[in-house]
Amino acid sequence: MPNYKTVFFTLGILQIILGLFMFIPIIAQFLYKEIDSSFFGASIVTIIFGTLFFLSNLDHDKKLNLQQAFLLTALSWLSIAIFGSLPFVFSSMNFSFTNAFFESMSGITTTGSTIISNLDEMPKGILLWRALLQWLGGIGIIVMAITLMPIMNVGGMQLFKISNNDSSEKILPKSKEIATRLIFIYIILTTLCGVSYYFFGMNIFDSVTHSMTTIATGGFSNYNESIGYFNSALIETSAIIFIILGSLPFIAYIKFISGNKLIFFNDIQIITFLKIIISTIIILSLYLIINDFNSYSFRSVLFNVVSILTGTGYVNAQFDNWGSFPLVLFLILMFIGGCAGSTTCGIKIFRVQILYSFIINNLKKIIYPKGIFVLKYDQNPIDNKFISSIISFIYMYLIIFFLITSLLTLTGLDFVTSISGAATSISNVGPGLGSMIGPNSNFSSLPDVSKWILSVGMILGRLELFAILVLFLPSFWRN
Repeated sequence: MPNYKTVFFTLGILQIILGLFMFIPIIAQFLYKEIDSSFFGASIVTIIFGTLFFLSNLDHDKKLNLQQAFLLTALSWLSIAIFGSLPFVFSSMNFSFTNAFFESMSGITTTGSTIISNLDEMPKGILLWRALLQWLGGIGIIVMAITLMPIMNVGGMQLFKISNNDSSEKILPKSKEIATRLIFIYIILTTLCGVSYYFFGMNIFDSVTHSMTTIATGGFSNYNESIGYFNSALIETSAIIFIILGSLPFIAYIKFISGNKLIFFNDIQIITFLKIIISTIIILSLYLIINDFNSYSFRSVLFNVVSILTGTGYVNAQFDNWGSFPLVLFLILMFIGGCAGSTTCGIKIFRVQILYSFIINNLKKIIYPKGIFVLKYDQNPIDNKFISSIISFIYMYLIIFFLITSLLTLTGLDFVTSISGAATSISNVGPGLGSMIGPNSNFSSLPDVSKWILSVGMILGRLELFAILVLFLPSFWRN
């Protein structure tokens, strides 16, 4: 009989930490004279449940087998989403549990979709809690992707098993040291982002909350108009810089600190990521210039391309008024996502690179039947097992995308809303397309069943599909 005490012991610790973080918005409530019992009550409930899990599993063996690692991963994000919804439920804003869970899941998965239609009037405590959820989700997925998911063979950081040469492996510290350094780097980037926002015109509260959702590439804002509310080129430039910094592999920062000063210029994933941004901006700008769109500006193209590609979801313009081509282009960008080991989601750059190389390799084999072609990534050979995992992931990604789209249409949504809603949930982007869930709209008008479908899509996308799907295979649980 498997012993899952280590799983529930760890869940207890996570819930206690989450409960302690709920005290932070209470400070904002005092400062802005919006005191109520919502966060205090939610914190007490969360800490009590966490303490019960902690104390009842003290005699755990401190080890995780493969099944337990998968179960812990799924339950961690699900439990945080559930308990993270309590401040919304207990607040005076009359959130239903469906809306509260949707907002919490969107926060912890750094999706950025919201059901709140009057953000400008929301209490500061609620706005701060939304930002904290995204910030915690951002650092959580980085640490999990680099330290746990490679063992499970599902995370994007699998690529570092094949892409690191001997010299780079030597400068990588052990997992606990990696996690500590990651948290330190994450905090430093968040602080620098907040300072830059404050320096360029945001007030203290806005700079704090937006810095957390920027580095997490989450996109929650305090205003219905998102970053466009500030109408500041300097703030948008600062956002672009820190969104990109949050979208780079955090392992690259560790390598840089450890002595590899050229890592940001040599990493092929980073180079490809920047090439996609530049080429997309050029293509979209040329399209808008040729078609003479009055609402076009280079500033809005640059900002929204970076925001959509990275899955951040900030907006500064109604890009759904730019015609059909930009919508298709943005839909493609939603799927691509950022770099592996960053706060971004999507298919990830490295998978796109490897799939492209695989296709080119097979075309060469057709042209030169007697030729021998070895598939490589960053000058390192890739085995068939790794290629199979890449192709399987992309295949399942598209299948689930179409399945979510179909389910959303069954709930009565139109095609544009359904297809963009599916894309934005599984890619953890935030805004969708169309009049209902477009860049300056929200998800409040969707039926409850649609919100639950999208919530499932969010956690599937955040945990890279297989970490969730494998739990439903009976064979997985057989010893």
